[in-house]
Amino acid sequence: MTEPLTLAEEIVLLALDDETGRPVGRGGMAPDRALAGALLMQLALAGRVDTDRDRLFVVDTSPLGDAALDTALARLAVPGAPQDARGAIPLLARDAPSARAAILDRLVARGILRRVEDRVLWILPDRRHPKAPGRPEVTEARARLRTLLLEGEIPTPHDALLLGLARAAGLLPLIFSAEELDSVQPWLGVVTRIESLNRSLAVAVADLRGAGLGTSQRGD
Repeated sequence: MTEPLTLAEEIVLLALDDETGRPVGRGGMAPDRALAGALLMQLALAGRVDTDRDRLFVVDTSPLGDAALDTALARLAVPGAPQDARGAIPLLARDAPSARAAILDRLVARGILRRVEDRVLWILPDRRHPKAPGRPEVTEARARLRTLLLEGEIPTPHDALLLGLARAAGLLPLIFSAEELDSVQPWLGVVTRIESLNRSLAVAVADLRGAGLGTSQRGD
């Protein structure tokens, strides 16, 4: 049975152009903070961290066997680490380049991505990660998010969080047309604020939006 992708792996995949394998979406700190948010939320889904209205706390330091997640968990478990999601996300974002590299290596090892080493102007190295043709993981996340919004489905906790992260990273215009985004705004607002997942994850999503990943009203 194929191992399901984590939130962080799906965000990394969504943030790569299908043809070139180069990053797409928002620039600046948004990609790193979106990846940090994905790691934090995956730790919450795995029962390693929890939150309440005021703070974030580590409840289990057991490693998960995932280099990016275990590094993030160790960061949060250090005495004096931030005790809320707004502080935790910038902290984890510092490790985002190495976390992204580890995730890309894992996706290449699984045959989901290819690694292409080129040079720009014959001098500057240019590493790309085109998506492998025929692998279902390449299109699964995008297809689930389209079904979720266009057909008004109730999301799983994983997909509700993935949608919020994709929205924060500026990836929705790469998944939906402008007309589609306009048509799904009411349901998008409901899904990205859904309270029925569980209280701690809902708070984490809200804090992520407050940690420098605000979006426009159209969700793009």
